Amino acid sequence: MSTVKLQQKIIIRGDIVLKTGTHIGGTNTQMGIGGPDNLVIRNPLNRMPIIPGSSLKGKMRGLLELLLGKYDKDKLGEVGNDPEITKLFGSSAKDNSNPSRLIVRDAVLKPEKIKEGDWDNTDMYYAEAKTEVSINRLTSRANPRTFERVPAGAVFEFEMVVNVVSADDQVDKVRNELLDLLARGMELVQDDYIGGQGSRGYGQIEFENLTFEAKDFHEREVDIDEVKKHFENLIKPKSKNEV
Repeated sequence: MSTVKLQQKIIIRGDIVLKTGTHIGGTNTQMGIGGPDNLVIRNPLNRMPIIPGSSLKGKMRGLLELLLGKYDKDKLGEVGNDPEITKLFGSSAKDNSNPSRLIVRDAVLKPEKIKEGDWDNTDMYYAEAKTEVSINRLTSRANPRTFERVPAGAVFEFEMVVNVVSADDQVDKVRNELLDLLARGMELVQDDYIGGQGSRGYGQIEFENLTFEAKDFHEREVDIDEVKKHFENLIKPKSKNEV
């Protein structure tokens, strides 16, 4: 009888670069008079904006479910337990027999790196205020609202960990399946958005400067180049239609 055990941990690190201003909502408990109506989530100790691991992980899962046709239109918002998805993301809380194999840590802002502009020019502390106006089509009444966003060009540091749990003779197969699914999820997010207001242009991101580390707990060598191959489209992002 084959024993299933923790075989390896594959650790992917890198940068998340904001291509457009991004709003991942936080609490409005410290909102001042005349300030934004919708604030971004921050680390309460240093007030730096963060990208919660749950937001990134949830977005990847949702997009993969749509891609693979696993979204039940009659149960929108509910976490499914399709085997193709749960082999990486785990089962819902009602069925804890299959825990998540993916850890996505909160992404931390790197204030020393901003691809465009200067932090001294932002309206707020490491953020900008963007005012939008919705118009009532019947009354023509304007309804202004202000969103706090982390501006385009900001860089966050991320880390993901894939736990490879399998029988001894299935390690490579299981690892490759998990990495393929994760890489596809990351690609989908790049072509979509994170946070809110994505259809209005918010939340476009790009993964850059990926690095890989492999830990095998049973003294086997792991070929890092083989690990990297799953993420080639992210390491060298290029459209299939580009020459």
